[in-house]
Amino acid sequence: MATRSMKHRRKKKKTWLLSTLAIVLLLAGGGAAYLYSMYNNVKTTVDDDIHEEVSGIDDEAAKEKVEEEEPINVLLLGVDERDNDTGRADTMIVLSLDPANNRMQMVSIPRDTRTEISGEGTTDKINHSYAYGGSEMAVNTVEDFLDIDLDYYVRMNMDGLSQMVDAVGGIEVSNDQSFSQGGYDFKEGNIELNGDEALAYVRMRKDDPEGDAGRNDRQREVIQGTIDQGANANIANNIDDMMDVLGNNAATNMKFEDMRNLATNYRSARHDMETYQMEGEDTYINDIYYLDVPESEIEKTRDKINEYTPS
Repeated sequence: MATRSMKHRRKKKKTWLLSTLAIVLLLAGGGAAYLYSMYNNVKTTVDDDIHEEVSGIDDEAAKEKVEEEEPINVLLLGVDERDNDTGRADTMIVLSLDPANNRMQMVSIPRDTRTEISGEGTTDKINHSYAYGGSEMAVNTVEDFLDIDLDYYVRMNMDGLSQMVDAVGGIEVSNDQSFSQGGYDFKEGNIELNGDEALAYVRMRKDDPEGDAGRNDRQREVIQGTIDQGANANIANNIDDMMDVLGNNAATNMKFEDMRNLATNYRSARHDMETYQMEGEDTYINDIYYLDVPESEIEKTRDKINEYTPS
C-alpha cells in the first residue's frame, strides 16, 4: 500500500469531505422536499439558487435512470473558494447508489492525482480541473480518468460544513480514542458534536497512529452521522436552515423533481455504505508533488464502481 511522504502528510490542507452536505442534500434534504406542500421553499432553493447544468452530463438520461430506479453515479466536489479565486476541488468523490441492493459506495480520488485535464490539453493534479474550468471540466476529467459515466454532480463550498451539522441539530459519533483538537477535548466512546466540534474532530491527524487513514475514518463517521440525523423525521423543524446552507454553498445539475425522486427511490441505500480510497506512488516533477496512480489501480477502481453501477 502506497503512503504519502511525511512532508505531505503534515502539510496543512482543508480536505474536509463536504460530501457530508451533498449526501444530506441527496438522501435527507430531498426526503423533506418530498413533502412539497410543507416545504415549498425547497423547490425554490433547488431550482432557482443551486441548479447549474454541465454539458458533459445527459440530464434527461440521468432523470430517466432515477425514475426507473437504476444505479447512478454522482460526483461530489468539496471546493475551497476564496474571494477573487476560483478555488480548487479539495475533495473529489464518486458516489455510487445501487437501489436494487440498497447500498451505496464512496470512492475518493486523491486531489494530487496526476492525470490529463480534459479540455485543457495539459497534465496536472486532478483537482486543478476545477480551477481551470469549474464543475464542467472537473466532471469531464473524472469521467475520462476513470472511464465512467456520471449522472449528477454536487459541488459544495467548504464554508458550509459546520452550518449543516448545526442545521440538522448536531450529530453523534463513536470515537475510538481520546484526543484534543482545535480547543476541544474529545473523549473515547459515543459523543455528540455541534458544527464547530465536527470540524475539529475530522481535522485531527498528527496524533492519530493511523495518520490520514484515521482522519478519513472520522470523516466518514461524520458523513454517516449527518445522513442519519438528516433522515430523522424531526428534520422538518430544521428545513429552513438546511436550505439556507445549501443555497449559499451548493451547486448541482439536479432539479427539484430529480432530488425528490432520489429521496423516494434511493433512500434505503444509506443503510449499507462502502468506501474506497484510490492509491498511488509519490512522485516529484519539477519539484512539484504528484500522486502517480498506476493503470492497474485505475482499473481496480473502475471495477469497484461498475460493480455498483454497471454500464
